Amino acid sequence: MKKLFTGKGVSLDRLLIIMRILHTSDWHLGKNLEGTKNSRLEEQEKFLDEFVELVEKNHIDMVIIAGDIYDSSNPPARAERLFYETLKKLSDGGNRAVLVIAGNHDNPERLIAASPLASEQGVMMLGTPKSILEPGPYGNFQVVASGEGWLELHLRGEKAVVIALPYPSEKRLNEVFIEKDTDEDRKRSYSERIGELFENLSGNYREDTINIAVSHVYVMGSDRSDSERQIELGGSLAVEPSALPKKAQYIALGHLHRPQKVRATKLKAYYSGSPIQYSKSEVGYSKSVNIVDLKAGSEAVVEEVYLSNYKPIEIWKCKSIDEAVERCKENSQRNIWVYLEIETDEYISQEYIKLMNEYRKDIVEIVPKIRGLEQEEEEFQGIGDKSVTELFKEFYLSQRGVEPREEIMKVFAELAYEEEELDEEERLVEE
Repeated sequence: MKKLFTGKGVSLDRLLIIMRILHTSDWHLGKNLEGTKNSRLEEQEKFLDEFVELVEKNHIDMVIIAGDIYDSSNPPARAERLFYETLKKLSDGGNRAVLVIAGNHDNPERLIAASPLASEQGVMMLGTPKSILEPGPYGNFQVVASGEGWLELHLRGEKAVVIALPYPSEKRLNEVFIEKDTDEDRKRSYSERIGELFENLSGNYREDTINIAVSHVYVMGSDRSDSERQIELGGSLAVEPSALPKKAQYIALGHLHRPQKVRATKLKAYYSGSPIQYSKSEVGYSKSVNIVDLKAGSEAVVEEVYLSNYKPIEIWKCKSIDEAVERCKENSQRNIWVYLEIETDEYISQEYIKLMNEYRKDIVEIVPKIRGLEQEEEEFQGIGDKSVTELFKEFYLSQRGVEPREEIMKVFAELAYEEEELDEEERLVEE
């Protein structure tokens, strides 16, 4: 892509660009690594520092964050503080527009709770498909008109119409169509309803405005990874590419963690992807954000800008326990997450596991590949002669290939004891 800036000055080419946006999504602030206790907040802080620098360096007019700001509806306080501090930096005292929509991991009400204060800094937040952004001043620009799911903003003489569809669960989508929800309407698919909604919202686009769409949905045919909630993808909650708004110059999508252009359509529809590798299935590709140059009536120019990998995920496949121990020792000083797969003739003892963890911090998982192990084994022999804790220990060993640590056994024993007490109480009540 042609450079638009030279030194501190603005080139003539820049004057021809109406608006420059930066599209990102799926920050998942507060997320741990694949269900473990390994926090990613330190890496997320590094990303956000780099992100703010990237926005300033490239003279971005508007930042679009297309959902899943947090990883849960009840994010940790540190994650919320990090988000709001970043918004303040991005907005540049209200000189830059920032648009945020909710994703499926976000609590819409909680996300937009700070909207009255955020609007003073030029931050616009939309939580649900029926959200309406109040017209008026936002920082140093104006939202001149708006309605359910759309807005028109004027920023330094630039005009843009944005249609926004925060994560549309089936319940939220039904609320949009509630006034005309006939039997025939109920038979229409999720994708058909999304398509109708986008079509209606597109009526706000004009020839003299920059026309953008923002949403948090799964579009059929797109590549996904293990770190998205699989139950939210595919099936009844999938959107056909043909349902996307055809008049939009650029469609900024969130939900999938792999950066990609939506296939099976000529539209400029992109997933920016997550900024960090959130599972080992994401090791094979780089993370990025999109910088998009737009002017009314012209095709969007999209540039993919790659991000640093702050703490890489690596998968080590070792031929023996000794090789695994040696590799942990040799790589003891590297700042990485490690998944270990070890070929072995026997189960891995706790002594070896402890030794590997002493050499190599941040081992996420150790999976033994037992040579010659039959697919089907006789499990839990002599059940009647064994305690619940012994059975749990055998089950854990059969599933993970390693014995459970002492603290795991302690927690299980406490839970089992509580369960036995509850069962006894219920029996006494029934008697």
